[in-house]
Amino acid sequence: MKLNLINRISKVLCLAFLFSSCSSDLDFDQIEDLALTPVLVVNLAYFDVPANQFTDNGTAQQIAFDIEPFKAFKKKFFTDNLVKAECNFELENTINRAFSLDVLLLDEDEQVLETLTFEIPAYSGGSNVIKYPTEVFENQRLKLLKQTTQIGFTVRIGAGPPLTANSSGNLKLRSSATAYMLIEVE
Repeated sequence: MKLNLINRISKVLCLAFLFSSCSSDLDFDQIEDLALTPVLVVNLAYFDVPANQFTDNGTAQQIAFDIEPFKAFKKKFFTDNLVKAECNFELENTINRAFSLDVLLLDEDEQVLETLTFEIPAYSGGSNVIKYPTEVFENQRLKLLKQTTQIGFTVRIGAGPPLTANSSGNLKLRSSATAYMLIEVE
C-alpha cells in the first residue's frame, strides 16, 4: 500500500513538473524573414572519345561537333531563384595530338550566347589531366546562362601525327556545375 501511494505521488509530481515548465511566446512573424540558400552540385557534361573516333573511313577529321539538350532552365522555380553558378571543367588527353575544345552555350534558336574555349596539350606520357579555372556566372553573364537550352561541343584537332583507325588514347571531359540558390518567403 505504501509503495502504491509513493508511485501515485511521484506520478502526480512528474505531471505537475511537465505542465509547469518554462515557455515563451512564439513569434510566427519571423517566417517573413526566412531566406533559404541551398547549394546544388551536379554533373554538367561528360564524354570519353577514343582516338579512332576522330577518323572517318580511315581519314582523320579536323573537327568533331555535337549538340546536347540542356533542360536546367526549363523549370521556372530554378530560373527565378538561381543567383550564381560556377562551372568546373577537367580534360584528360591520352592522344598524341593537341586539341582545342569549344563549349557553346546555345539558346532555343541555336544562337551562340557564349563560347568557352579550352586548349588541350598533346599527350607526352604521364598524367595529362588539366583542371581549368572555374567559370563563374553572375549578373549579366548569369542572365545569358539562364537562356541556354542546348550545349554544343566543338573539338578541333591540332597538328601532329596522323590519326588512324588503330590510333590509341582518349580525350575525356568531366564537368560539374555548382548552383547557388536564394529562396525567400514572401
